[in-house]
Amino acid sequence: MKKEKTSEKVDNGIGSNDKKNLILYNDDYHSFDYVIDALQKVCKHPPEQAIQCTYLVHFKGKCEVKSGDFQFLSPMKEELCTMGLDAVIL
Repeated sequence: MKKEKTSEKVDNGIGSNDKKNLILYNDDYHSFDYVIDALQKVCKHPPEQAIQCTYLVHFKGKCEVKSGDFQFLSPMKEELCTMGLDAVIL
């Protein structure tokens, strides 16, 4: 019987594994308008997307507001945190 070659995927850290998400968490301190403005300013969201993300943060407790590699997301996270918002990169 002839053995079939099997290929295994090797995790080399390239591609989809580099994709991270910037997560914004809900708090009891900031207004909807403040969060909407922050998402427009920092993440360059159009108004509709900023509003949708703000509602998701409010009702679900968190929302993925941006995706990309760590270097792309890190300045946005720092700016959101400087503005007093609770954001992490996962």
